[in-house]
Amino acid sequence: MGIDLYWLPLGAGGHFVRRNGRVFEALAALIERRQRYDLYHSALEVRVGHEMFVIEMTPVRDRHGSKHGGVAEGAVGSHWLGQWRLFRYEIRRWRGGYIPDVAEAVESPQRLSDDEDRGRRLLDLVPEVPRLVWGRDQFDTGDMWNSNSVTSWLIARSGIDTGPIDPPAGGRAPGWQAGLTMARRSG
Repeated sequence: MGIDLYWLPLGAGGHFVRRNGRVFEALAALIERRQRYDLYHSALEVRVGHEMFVIEMTPVRDRHGSKHGGVAEGAVGSHWLGQWRLFRYEIRRWRGGYIPDVAEAVESPQRLSDDEDRGRRLLDLVPEVPRLVWGRDQFDTGDMWNSNSVTSWLIARSGIDTGPIDPPAGGRAPGWQAGLTMARRSG
């Protein structure tokens, strides 16, 4: 049994996302008058009994999301754009799944818990994750909603102390605070 957190460099496995992430971080650093950081996306592996699940936010690839554990969808950019699959994300709770870019993970995995009940609770919470618009701050959390928000929301709502969790050295995880704030508000 275990709950493991993985930190994946933003855009691992693809140049388009990596390049856009660098542009985003350069602009954010300029506006906030701070240094640039590496950006990270997070994912979870949860082992309960003899089963392993991957929890991750990904683009909606096809209409068969349930085959790879899709339990919820949300819009990317705006609710209006979310009517097209290209502008939708899915939240996966994928039994027997895998993290595609796990080989590029940094300072991972980080074991968060060995408690089986906590693992089951986290798995039960996945369909309840708020389906906010990706890339927006709809509820004035001070941070945008994204994959890191989903991860931090699940960790916090399952009762794991999020205080000691940090992205890899020299990096940051945009969206992490949005998930923590929404978890506090909903729990």
